[in-house]
Amino acid sequence: MNTAYEVIFCIVNSGFSETVMDAAKEVGARGGTVIHARGTANKEAEEFFHITIQPDKEIVMILVPADIKDKVLHAVYQQAGLKTAGQGIAFSMAVGNVVGLSDGAAVEELTTPAVEDAKPTE
Repeated sequence: MNTAYEVIFCIVNSGFSETVMDAAKEVGARGGTVIHARGTANKEAEEFFHITIQPDKEIVMILVPADIKDKVLHAVYQQAGLKTAGQGIAFSMAVGNVVGLSDGAAVEELTTPAVEDAKPTE
């Protein structure tokens, strides 16, 4: 599937979301959303990666144009990856449709035929 946007998820130790966003913005990302979370890694994972897993996490979601996704992933991992205090992992997913973004150009709202054909009830 060829899409115009990708969403990057970066899961880091609590307190490192600004590090993630600073790195992402340096290569063209415009903003993100932070969700507070708690990790559930087991002892085998800690031993395999030779790190201590902190339970408090932040998930940073960043919607980016597909053409800068690799740059953002690389920058985020360099600044907040597993070999840093942020101990982050990052991955991306293709996004099918986007509404509400503005980059100076007009944004066309996406509608489905079922919504267009619906008549309000009084």
